[in-house]
Amino acid sequence: MPEPADRLKHLPPYVFTSIAKQIQKLKAQGHDIIRLDIGSPDGAPPLAVIETVQRSIALPDNHGYTSYNGTPAFRRAVAGFYQSRFGVTLNPDTQVLPLIGSKEGLVNLCLAYLNPGDMVLVPDIGYPAYARGILLAGAEICWLPLRENNGFLPDLTSIPTDVAQRARMLWLNYPNNPTGAVARLDFFEQAVEFCRAHDILLLSDNPYFEITFDGEQAVSALQPSLADSCAIEMMSFSKTYNMGGWRLGAAVGNEEILRILLQMKSNIDTGHFLPIYEAGIAALEETSADWGAQRNQVYQRRRDLMLATLPDAGLDPIPPKGAIYIWARVHNGDGATYAHDALEQAHVSLTPGDAFGPGGTQYVRISLCTPDEQMQLALERLKRWHSQNSR
Repeated sequence: MPEPADRLKHLPPYVFTSIAKQIQKLKAQGHDIIRLDIGSPDGAPPLAVIETVQRSIALPDNHGYTSYNGTPAFRRAVAGFYQSRFGVTLNPDTQVLPLIGSKEGLVNLCLAYLNPGDMVLVPDIGYPAYARGILLAGAEICWLPLRENNGFLPDLTSIPTDVAQRARMLWLNYPNNPTGAVARLDFFEQAVEFCRAHDILLLSDNPYFEITFDGEQAVSALQPSLADSCAIEMMSFSKTYNMGGWRLGAAVGNEEILRILLQMKSNIDTGHFLPIYEAGIAALEETSADWGAQRNQVYQRRRDLMLATLPDAGLDPIPPKGAIYIWARVHNGDGATYAHDALEQAHVSLTPGDAFGPGGTQYVRISLCTPDEQMQLALERLKRWHSQNSR
């Protein structure tokens, strides 16, 4: 049997694949596992989304291929949303590109723009797919530490000049996974200025744009003046509209970057299923503010329960301002050991913090996407397990 490509030798197993294998093994032994690891919303999409796809899927003409750059109606809906929500004007024909979920967009963009030996500025800690795309392209990672005392924002002024001159990309993600931090407009203004000064692509991953707490409101990386000269943003329907399995997103912003990304994608995949595009339009144009507020109330209620309970389970949680996770420091030991033992002994799955970068070694990430009763039970298990092991 031929050996796999060398690029896979440098690619570690994806963390959630490894967790799923552990869970499958324990379930086969008869254990009940409560998952607090993966960020898969447990609520239903807005009713308009479901009704739209039901109508559309019944039409016989809606089952063929669609264009590589999606439907004009979907692109117009995304552009209209950015105008109304962020005050950002986009040309729907050249500045909006549908994605099959934002994850494929992240990786395909790396493959489209990076050569072996190129350097990319990546937040440490951050969504694992950033590093995976860079490794697949054979490029190098320069980790940018995210510190709690700096609001989990990278200090762009501390990047050495020679590193900035080598860098091809800067990845940002706010509201942030895994910390729940929210960035303000002045930070993105600084990021745009930095990237323009050093000829760097600014890539904003923004799937949690409507999930914020305590009066916070997310902004777009495209809001600063001249942002579209160097930046694109990837938005997703997975988290905001509870559409994780629908695999729908969009990249918006700089025309040239999107043209190159489309060149890459058109050789690898094709357009989405038409009813999915139409459901996306319904999500953008027909979702009420009340629906979004109720979604956030559910997450905030779960967040507050976590913040009150996790210290009794040996964790020090950091209150998130957005997104759907709790980032918590382990009192004793490291995050990987805590997550492993919690799964094996308490039968609760968490994500070890080192999956998000070297800076996450002492942490675990906990998802807010589990129904309330199951979450309460999981917390009771963790508290009891921690108490038994602390004696």
